Amino acid sequence: MIAPYLVAVVAVFAALRAVLEKNTGRKLPYANVMNFAIAASIVLLLNHPLSLVAAAAYFVGSTLEANAIASTYAGGRNQ
Repeated sequence: MIAPYLVAVVAVFAALRAVLEKNTGRKLPYANVMNFAIAASIVLLLNHPLSLVAAAAYFVGSTLEANAIASTYAGGRNQ
């Protein structure tokens, strides 16, 4: 029963660091950690067989979103 609390502590720490960090490039990893914590929370808090599917879908979507943000921040594709 300690796992949801541990995930919550990690999520709060990442949220605080993302808010307090001035450099945008250094905020991105903390935003990614928050996405991992949300996916873990879905699995740990929902007692349903499809919660793993929901967490996987959220994880894939948030990873694609984070990659798109990082790519845009880095300058996108060179043409």
